[in-house]
Amino acid sequence: MLTRLRLCSAAILLAPSAGLRLFAPSAGLRLRGFARPLATAAPSMSMVDAALPTLEDLTDPREWLEEVEGDKQIGWVKEQNADAVARIGEPSDKPLYGRLLEIMESDEKIPYIGRVLNGLYYNFWQDETHVQGIWRRCTLDEYRKAEPEWELVLDLDALSAESGVSWVWGGSTLLDEGPGVRKDRVMVSLSRGGADAKVSREFDLEGKEFVAVSDGGFELPEAKSQLSYKDRDTLLVGGVFGEGEMTDSGYPRSVWEWRRGTPLAEATKVYEGEQSDVSVGGFAYLDRGRRYELRYRSLTFYTSSYELKVGEAAWAPIPIPADANVGTFADQLLVTLRSAWLGHPAGALLAAPAERLMVAGDDAARSALLTPLFTPTETCSLEASTETKNYLVLSCLDNVVTECRFWRYADGAFSLERCLKGEVGLSPSFSAVDAETSDDLWRTSDGYTQPTTLALAAASSPDAAEALKALPAFYDAGGVTTQQFTAASADGTAVPYFLVSKEGLPLDGSTPTLLYGYGGFEISLTPSYSAGIGAAWLEKGHAYVQANIRGGGEYGPRWHQAALKEKRSKAYEDFEAVARDLISRGVTSPAKLGCQGGSNGGLLTGNMLARPTAGSTLFGAIVCQVPLLDMRRFHKLLAGASWMGEYGDPDTDDWSFLQRYSPYHNLDEATAYPPILVTTSTRDDRVHPGHARKLVSKLLDLGKGPSTFYYENIEGGHGGAANNKQRAFMSTLAYSFLEQTLASKNRGE
Repeated sequence: MLTRLRLCSAAILLAPSAGLRLFAPSAGLRLRGFARPLATAAPSMSMVDAALPTLEDLTDPREWLEEVEGDKQIGWVKEQNADAVARIGEPSDKPLYGRLLEIMESDEKIPYIGRVLNGLYYNFWQDETHVQGIWRRCTLDEYRKAEPEWELVLDLDALSAESGVSWVWGGSTLLDEGPGVRKDRVMVSLSRGGADAKVSREFDLEGKEFVAVSDGGFELPEAKSQLSYKDRDTLLVGGVFGEGEMTDSGYPRSVWEWRRGTPLAEATKVYEGEQSDVSVGGFAYLDRGRRYELRYRSLTFYTSSYELKVGEAAWAPIPIPADANVGTFADQLLVTLRSAWLGHPAGALLAAPAERLMVAGDDAARSALLTPLFTPTETCSLEASTETKNYLVLSCLDNVVTECRFWRYADGAFSLERCLKGEVGLSPSFSAVDAETSDDLWRTSDGYTQPTTLALAAASSPDAAEALKALPAFYDAGGVTTQQFTAASADGTAVPYFLVSKEGLPLDGSTPTLLYGYGGFEISLTPSYSAGIGAAWLEKGHAYVQANIRGGGEYGPRWHQAALKEKRSKAYEDFEAVARDLISRGVTSPAKLGCQGGSNGGLLTGNMLARPTAGSTLFGAIVCQVPLLDMRRFHKLLAGASWMGEYGDPDTDDWSFLQRYSPYHNLDEATAYPPILVTTSTRDDRVHPGHARKLVSKLLDLGKGPSTFYYENIEGGHGGAANNKQRAFMSTLAYSFLEQTLASKNRGE
């Protein structure tokens, strides 16, 4: 079980793969013929107040917009939504909406398997009929068929209709009592409208029903909770005992043992961190028959302290660096480094016998136990891993091209058996079918122009795969090619990027081009198939670009750390360098170039609006989704305190550099900004919608209404949408915005 326990997983800003990039890429537009009415819901203010806050005067006259669901605030939101739809056009009336929805709800999508339990293969599915989704299962033989006969396990649409709540699937937590013991219970987590806070209820897999509290079933109230079965009658829980038991970041700061059949209020506290921690958690699990219990305190986003209990041994701290990630494989501890340790560089993956490492007396003794399974180079980093019963499969990136390495564990030692290398623009990946019982793997492969395929392979012979499923070509990729280039950043650093465009692209600056980026939290951007980008953008002869800027994980911890805190501007300089490179190559021109990013990428695109080296100099339009924009108050809003490890603490001297990349504080009346579309979700309880609201309000107050567009989905959580109809709506809104601006025949003339 290779885990990343540096923080509560919910605390991280949305990773690009979570949905923003795939079906809501967008650029912006300068819409002609539509006058923007003056906003009426906001308090009136003078032009002096309209410019606030500034770097000289931090007074914020728009804090009222931080009240998420107040009547006045929602009235303001609805007014902006109506204005955006009126000027861009009703998305659901456009042919693109129907096409994107058809793609999203296609029966030809791959039904990925989330769990294998008792020989049954579980899948969560959404389509036109099952808007909220269904949880279903079948046998492997059935799954091999083109149209499997599924057994319904849980229907969220029926549950939503019965309760009057729009439930969104939040996953399941298994009661695992070891090999040979039938799996019959899970905790199912559901959220209202896609929020991070979830309700968790015990579910009987045999009876396919929730276990009533009156029958001893566990049920946790709505919260940003953490939970794990310790045994059949004991649940480890956190985050459900009120604000007093939460960290400043809004996540659990204690672990409690709750016995079946007793009130939650009688649970016993067994572990506790500090309120200043990011999160605190604990769980128990079996790893290839070995029992582990682990407790952790995420001290910051990138540092943690761990305590481990192996079998019946006493609790003891794990003797590794605070910024390392830890996991287990059978009797081995797996340690991923973010800084150098005992002669091994940052980015290395090390294995050591768990029980022996826990009792090693000094660094020399610990060093003697370590076996390197991955050592980074200047071009190669560790991206991810998966495990089967006897194999550890590492996914590496070499100049952002995937390479998979297969380590076999036998007789207490790892041995490297084989490596599989991918190609530029293609991303093969592996995931375990059932790590407890077999060495089978799901093998997926896709690229910007290659629809995803799914095959079944053995870890011992991954090349000999049984083809199972494949996406159809949802868009015409004929003549579309993928090329990899590098751009020279301001300090000379080579920044790679992928260009997806028609072969023979005219190098005269005439091609509408969408530049996407993220650049944070050590998250890498790799090639993947997006029918939305293809159908709405590439088919029209436009170009799509994905930038691998610093702050990401494409080259391991060093690439990420190069853009941390006071060095954040490196990410923005990299993105600007890619934009300039595209323009200098003749791929596009400022009037035809749009940029897009969400979450941390929303901070990126917000800076592309506000930075004098970007703005209209480089971009004809900007799309900013579920963004972080107010760097003076981000740590006071929802989960924001957890990201101070990435950005800094604005209540300290860190403000001296934070202010330089706080878009909200760097807007002024005199600057002519490119058109911008800002989108967010009322139900986003990770990045506060106040960020987006306040930036848009300031732009309006500064007289930038004609080039400012805003839409806030009332549901959706940090992903921006709760179901396929909402996703298609938001995507169509964004693509229409893009088409009308960057692709207008008279654009830039």
